[in-house]
Parts: sequence; structure tokens; C-alpha cells
Amino acid sequence: MKPDDSEGPVLRRHPSSLARPVAGFAHPSEQLLANLLTLYGVSWRYEPVEFPIAWDDQGRAVRGFRPDFYLPEHQLFVELTVSEQRLVTKKNQKVRAFRSLYPELAIVVVYQRDFRTLLARHDLKSLRLDAA
Repeated sequence: MKPDDSEGPVLRRHPSSLARPVAGFAHPSEQLLANLLTLYGVSWRYEPVEFPIAWDDQGRAVRGFRPDFYLPEHQLFVELTVSEQRLVTKKNQKVRAFRSLYPELAIVVVYQRDFRTLLARHDLKSLRLDAA
């Protein structure tokens, strides 16, 4: 059956932009990345573990790093940052500490430019990444 054109064009939304029941993402970009991973059948866990990266004199963890995603089938952590490049210094320091302390664990950082490219490939380029 052909759709009725009297109501105007049917707007189609990219499957990754559809709302999912998963709550608790720190930023809308993380929800979008989770949706894209799900769309492609990649299993993921959101912020499943925090790694200590600094300790006080008594050996208590005083600073930690919690990567945004873990992809168990790929044994890979993913850190997403949509801040402008000049603002990611602290995050890069945490990633360097993580790599130094946990060299057996793989991590990739997806920067704003790369994420925008990914969105453009899925025709989602109109989304604002700076909206919290």
C-alpha cells in the first residue's frame, strides 16, 4: 500500500537517532554512539569499570579513569570526547596514565572530528555535539 501524501512527506530518522531505553549517559553523543554500535551489532557496556590512575601516600586511589565504553567481543575500551581539541588536555592525560598503568588493555579515543565524520557518514551531521 502506498503512503498517503496528503499528510506531507514521511520523515525518516536514522535508526541510531531513535531513543533507546538505556539511561544514564553523561552526554547525548554517548547515547548516539551506543545506538550506532547497536545498529551494527556490536555489543557494548557503558562505563563498566573505573581504573585507579593515582594514589595517595596510604595507597588509596585518589584519581580514576572510567572509559565510556567497553566492547567485549573486541576486548577494547572506547573513550569518546566531543570537546574541542584544545579542551581535551585533561582527558588525554588520563588516557596516557591508563595506557602506562594498564598496557595490556586496548583503548581508542574518538575525538570530535572523528565523531563528526562518523555522523556525516550516517547523514546525522546536523546534530549538535556541544549540547549537554
